[in-house]
Amino acid sequence: MIMQRKGVKGSGGHDAEGPLDELYATPPPHFVSRREELAADAKAEGRKEDARLIHAARRPTLAAWAANVLLRSQPVASRRFLELGRALREAYRTLDADGIRELSEQRRRIVSTMSRQAAALAREAGHPLSDAAQQDVASTLHAVLADQDAADRWATGRLRSALTPPADFPSGTAAPAGAPRTPARAPAAPRSSRERAGTKDELARRRRRRQEQLAQARKAAEAADRRLREQRAEQADADASMEQARDRHDQARQQVSAAEGQLRQARERFQKAEQEERAAEERCRAAADAVAGAERAVRDAAQEVERLAAPVR
Repeated sequence: MIMQRKGVKGSGGHDAEGPLDELYATPPPHFVSRREELAADAKAEGRKEDARLIHAARRPTLAAWAANVLLRSQPVASRRFLELGRALREAYRTLDADGIRELSEQRRRIVSTMSRQAAALAREAGHPLSDAAQQDVASTLHAVLADQDAADRWATGRLRSALTPPADFPSGTAAPAGAPRTPARAPAAPRSSRERAGTKDELARRRRRRQEQLAQARKAAEAADRRLREQRAEQADADASMEQARDRHDQARQQVSAAEGQLRQARERFQKAEQEERAAEERCRAAADAVAGAERAVRDAAQEVERLAAPVR
């Protein structure tokens, strides 16, 4: 299970965990600038201890950042991965060479799948991993399965550099089936029948315990592998849904752009019509004034004619 971290409290009683979690999920090229912003915010709020803790955070490598993002974006798969690591570490303490070889193959397959997921997440975030960085992610995941301390460090989500698995963790290829697990010893002195019987019983108990542990480890590995496949299927569905949403968004944007263009043209036609209407009103008023003037002139002329036509007295 992913470890629950205790809050780091500053002098103002606020929690610095949130800003630190955000920092280690921030792509390395933007880490320093974001760190300074968060530290300045904490300082401005009077949280001097939080500001100090935030400012002390160190930028992770690209591989460590990708491993942090994998943990946070795939919580279920990450939890199962950590559980598988515990089961494998317990099983490796007593398993024979054949069991180690079988579990190592499952371990390599799961690490490969998780590494590809981390690379895909980094690529989607705009920071693709180089071959060397991808190898560092795989090394980190191997270390998480092999070593409890590495598992605890990854579970914080704040790795600063890639992890390296211990050299003595079985790889599944070193010991052939039937090879002795301990150096050869000098022949032992003959034992009594009771001692031989007790030894056989002890060996039988150890074999049964090994088989039980092997069955548990196989079950955990199969469950983790199955969950990873389900997660990949869910991710594929989510990617498809995202592409469909992007297509719909693009279509809607085109429709909005077209509608805005039509609205702009309609406004231009409306403004032109208003201008034409005002010009027509002005012409109409001018014509009415001209008609009124002409009517007055006609009346005046008629009155003058009538006056001149009257008999002279």
